[in-house]
Amino acid sequence: MEHWIIAPVALPAIIAPLIGFVMRHDITVARAFSVAGNILLVAIAAGLVGLAGNGDVYVYRLGDWPAPFGIVLVLDRLSATMVLLTTVLALIVLMHAIASGWDKRGRHFHALWQFQLMGICGAFLTGDAFNLFVFFEVLLIASYGLMVHSGGRVRMQAGLQYLVMNLAGSTLFLIALGTLYATTGTLNIADLSLKVQQMNPDDAALLRVAAVLLLLVFAIKAAIVPVHFWLPATYANAPAPVAALFAIMTKVGAYAIIRIHTIVFGPGTPATEGLISSVLFPAALITIAVGAIGVLGARRLMSLLAYSVIGSMGTLMLAISVFEPHAMTAALYYIIHSTFAAAALFIIADLVVSRRGNDILRPQPKTLQNGLFAALFFGGAIAMAGMPPLSGFLGKLLILDALRGPWMAAAWIAVLVGSLITILGFARAGSTLFWKCEQVTPEEGTEPIDSTPPPPEASFIEWAPAGLAILALAALTIFAGPAVRYAEGGATELFNPASYIGAVLDPEAKTKVFGKDKKDDSHAKPAKDHGEDH
Repeated sequence: MEHWIIAPVALPAIIAPLIGFVMRHDITVARAFSVAGNILLVAIAAGLVGLAGNGDVYVYRLGDWPAPFGIVLVLDRLSATMVLLTTVLALIVLMHAIASGWDKRGRHFHALWQFQLMGICGAFLTGDAFNLFVFFEVLLIASYGLMVHSGGRVRMQAGLQYLVMNLAGSTLFLIALGTLYATTGTLNIADLSLKVQQMNPDDAALLRVAAVLLLLVFAIKAAIVPVHFWLPATYANAPAPVAALFAIMTKVGAYAIIRIHTIVFGPGTPATEGLISSVLFPAALITIAVGAIGVLGARRLMSLLAYSVIGSMGTLMLAISVFEPHAMTAALYYIIHSTFAAAALFIIADLVVSRRGNDILRPQPKTLQNGLFAALFFGGAIAMAGMPPLSGFLGKLLILDALRGPWMAAAWIAVLVGSLITILGFARAGSTLFWKCEQVTPEEGTEPIDSTPPPPEASFIEWAPAGLAILALAALTIFAGPAVRYAEGGATELFNPASYIGAVLDPEAKTKVFGKDKKDDSHAKPAKDHGEDH
């Protein structure tokens, strides 16, 4: 089963060029291959989640080269969860893209979609910081192509801003990696953990520079203040299915912070003790404020949703910045929730905007199926704002419970006040869209004001993806116990990385698995030794 670890990277890498070069002129065949590949990815990801659930760490060594010299993919609870989240989200959004016809507005939509999945899954599975950069670039190229899908001047301008900002981040990423390699002589995450632990704090100035640069790069991806300004225009002007898929893009930045700044620069590291928290925590507080104010002041529906994503990332980063297992458990649960909540809202917004003709928040004539769209929007809004009974309430409750200590008062005020302002912003938008509808009736004896026939009713296949995303939030609420326990196991692995380090650096490993499936204990010994050193 361990050979399936490479499948989430290899499968879309195979499907993408097939669609791009062979099927680009036949949308029906391209759709069939894209959906079939995505369904297969979901099945594989579910199997990987089950495989990692026993607490073992699995390593796939490309070419059977040992770490830290070879390329390794590493599967643990955290990476398995993120891959499953990505594939399920992608399948839901892909269904919407096909049902709404967005995929027909450009020739290479499905090929770019598969390359995007390749980059995201690769970023979650890689065990090497340089290959994390490589997968960042793959998903950046694909996401830019998806961002400008179907063209338009405004979309091209927003796409250019997105590209320039992320290229600047990529440049900083390379500088940070060069500094890190010059300081430690390695870029393998497990090997970095050992080298950083052994470094004298008095000689670690360059190491601290690298740690801060990496945090800045990942903060750009996660849209954290003050490097968040690319997100509102990008999400507001991207095609709706792309904006919904981009709900996972900010989580790639959050994942990178969790992985690198927990295993490599985590608590107890003498050279960087307290450095990351002191920067990340205040930035998260300000991010919540910016997101909430943006939601309240937005004049366009898509801009409102974009700012709500910023606010949710601020809440997530509060939990991550503590770098403590209980808070990290809450963060992992909230990652799943916020991803589905944002995707659901962007899909619902597309249904509404396509029938209103624009996304300006002002009273307009009531659309067909106004009640259905209002119910879907209400479900997504209460999830994003963190109101019961959906998973947002549980996620924020877990985060607030975990934020104890000197930062407790500021964190509680930020989360609670930010949630209240977000609720007000969504209430204003919802009432404008679905309640304060203008009744346009022509005077007797005059022609109708607009003779354009109204858009047709949304079929089941069109609104079903939005319903599925909200059902995912409901399922996350109902099965919160198992989800939190799985997240707790992932957080425990992050803060006790002996198994991760031992699995990756085991020089005698003949299989791609490290753990209790071994037939003898000789392969388990490196993890014990590394854990003691760590």
